[in-house]
Amino acid sequence: MLSPNKIARINELAKKAKASGLTEAEAKEQSKLRKEYLEAFRKSARKTIENVRVMDPNGNDVTPEKLKQIQNNKKLH
Repeated sequence: MLSPNKIARINELAKKAKASGLTEAEAKEQSKLRKEYLEAFRKSARKTIENVRVMDPNGNDVTPEKLKQIQNNKKLH
């Protein structure tokens, strides 16, 4: 999870880039922060997906085998 301060800084740099452009140091900082944000987002999305069980309308577990294997390896279900 990215801290609220870092998210605020990302937004601040984005606004400045649109308004007046960024210095080289600010552009590097923005790039670094974006990478951190994407890593956190992907980690969160992966964690959410790995905890999902797919059920059909009849209540049968139809979770894909690949996902079941990941869940078994991580002892999630």
